[in-house]
Formats: sequence, structure tokens, C-alpha cells
Amino acid sequence: MARRNRRKHVVPGAEQGLAAFKAEVMRREGYAVDPSRPDDVKYEVAQSLGVPLSREGGNGNLTTEAAGHIGGQIGGTMVREMIRLAQEQLVKQRQP
Repeated sequence: MARRNRRKHVVPGAEQGLAAFKAEVMRREGYAVDPSRPDDVKYEVAQSLGVPLSREGGNGNLTTEAAGHIGGQIGGTMVREMIRLAQEQLVKQRQP
């Protein structure tokens, strides 16, 4: 049974911006990212981590830990970049 995406963004309509941000951040990390399909980067991340993630589905044998490694690599990288950008903005605000 396929799970439906129930994730809701705090800002309605932010999906495209977040997808573009993910594509840019992961591209800078050295992953080949198709900007029109940024979620596909998870397959490249999985391969680089040695996690057997299948594009055809049937990933029921994937452990929570393995899935977490994939998501952590992507999400952690995005969070670090968001923190860096916020710090940069704070520095700019303090400058006269």
C-alpha cells in the first residue's frame, strides 16, 4: 500500500520554492539534480550511501535506519544551508 504525502507546508504555495532550494543545495553538494525533479536526488544519495532504494517501489525491506540515512543526508544539508543563510542575513542587518 503506497503512503500518501500528508506533509503540509507552513506557507501555502511554497512547494516550488522549497523544491528549487533542495535542487540547488544538493547540486552544490555534488549530486546530479534535475531541477524539474529534485526529489529524485534521493536515489543518488541512496546509491552513494549504499542503501538499496528502488525506483520501481517495493522498498518494504528498507529499514527505518536506512531510510533515515537518506533523508538525513538531504534534510540535514538543507537545514545547514538555511542556518548559514539566516546567519548571513543577521550579519548584514547589524552592519551600518
